[in-house]
Formats: sequence, structure tokens, C-alpha cells
Amino acid sequence: MRQIILKAYAKINLGLDVLRKREDGYHDVRMIMQSVGLYDKLTLKKIPKDEIVLSSNIGSLPNNEKNLVYKAISLIKKECGVTGGVKADLEKNIPMAAGMAGGSTDAAAALIGMNKLFELGLSQERLMELGVKIGADVPYCIMGGTALSEGIGEVLTPLLPMPHCYILIAKPRISVSTRFVYENLEADKLPYHPDIDGMIEAIKADNLNGVADRLSNVLETVTARKYPIIGQIKEAMIETGALNSLMSGSGPTVFGIYADKNTAMNALEKIQAIEMVKNAYVTEPYQP
Repeated sequence: MRQIILKAYAKINLGLDVLRKREDGYHDVRMIMQSVGLYDKLTLKKIPKDEIVLSSNIGSLPNNEKNLVYKAISLIKKECGVTGGVKADLEKNIPMAAGMAGGSTDAAAALIGMNKLFELGLSQERLMELGVKIGADVPYCIMGGTALSEGIGEVLTPLLPMPHCYILIAKPRISVSTRFVYENLEADKLPYHPDIDGMIEAIKADNLNGVADRLSNVLETVTARKYPIIGQIKEAMIETGALNSLMSGSGPTVFGIYADKNTAMNALEKIQAIEMVKNAYVTEPYQP
């Protein structure tokens, strides 16, 4: 095999709870993660010279060891003694700094791709162990689908697929630092905690309304307070027929869950018309 092309799928959080701040500075979380059909495309190609050459369609994206794809390739080369070079070309479609694990899913694709390209025979479990060295969301992105995520995000329990629906995603014209959000989160004074167990039961029962009713993200206490546009987009989605709407991850991306495609597509036009909205898409839950 000389070349491999992979799709790196974005994620949303159907529920995100923070239990406590740990002594090491990280936070213990309890989240329901869901892959969606929006993806980046990563092409990996063997080259004779023993180096990593990275290119992308985003000029502002670093093409060196600061890039998570570069880090993932470098980690596999080091851990598995891979000799020979790799050219990686990344086509970004997932909005950056958006709370959709864009960088993490690209790193996950790089780990999976390197395993296949060099026929290393690493198990998914081993790839996930390597992934957590790059970032807390990378193991989930390797697994994909619907999952309960605990610990700092690396303890994963696969769940049944979420009920089928249409998901309208909107990224406002702002970027949010995950570090800023967690540093300003008062984990011991949260005004509410999401019903994660109830969400799991609703997923098991294939109950879309039950899932939508329990959408909840404690990080909104920081991000939505600082950026009112998040609340405005949520309200607009509900006004256009969403069963419910939520900020994903640390934000600022907002998504709405719609029971039927026509309602979602009509809503897309109205959300795109909001001046502060940069990107908007209608997609569906993705199961690997």
C-alpha cells in the first residue's frame, strides 16, 4: 500500500457534565459523544525520504509538530520504529476551534491511517492508548459513534446508536479557547448537572424526544455567558422547529436536533441568514 485516504468525522456532545477539577489540573467529565456526518479528509502517502511532509487547505494551520496530525504520525513512527517518510495532505471541512474535535479527529485518522499504510497490526485499543498521549478526545475519535466518555475523556463505553435525526450545525464568527473555558469554569458551583443516565436510557429506547429533552452542557455557563450569540442561535433553532438545541463541547458551535429533513433544511436557510453565523450545515448522526 502506497497511499490511503481517510475520513475524519466531527463530533458533538449530547450531554457534557464536569464532576470536579483534579489535582493535576484536568477535569473529570461525564459526556455523551456522537459522531456526525461532517468530516475532514486526510490523505497519507509513503515517500522515500524519512521525513513528515504536511500540507492543508487552511493557510493558518501549522504544518509542523504543532499540528496534531504531524504529532500522530511522529508518535507512530517512534513507537513502532517505522522508517520511511510520509506525506500527509489534510482537507479541512470541520470548523476550527469550534468544539467539534476537529484537530482530535484528524489525529485519530492519522493514527488509523499509519497503522494501515505500514501494516503495523495495532489493535483499536492500542491506537486509543497512543491517542490519549495526543489529546483527551483522540481515543473517542478513533472509536467513533455514540459513546459515554468519562475520566478526562479517555474512559469510553460504546452505546447503542442515537435515534435517527437531522442535525443543524452552526459555527458563529468567533473562536473559543478550550483552556479559557475550563480555567473559568467553577466546577464546584455549577447550577445544574445534565441527566446523563436519563440520556443513556433514552438512547437505548430509541426515543428521540427523550434525547432532545436532556441536551445539556455545563460549559455553557462560561462560553454562552461570554458570547450571547450562542444563546441567540439556540433560540433561532428552536423557533425554526428544532426539538432542542445545545452548544457542543467548549463551543462556540451550536447544534439543533430536527425530526425531519425538510424542517432542518428550511431552518438552515434562516440560520445562515444570521450575520454572526460563519458556517452552517445539515448532517446526520454517523456510526462507523
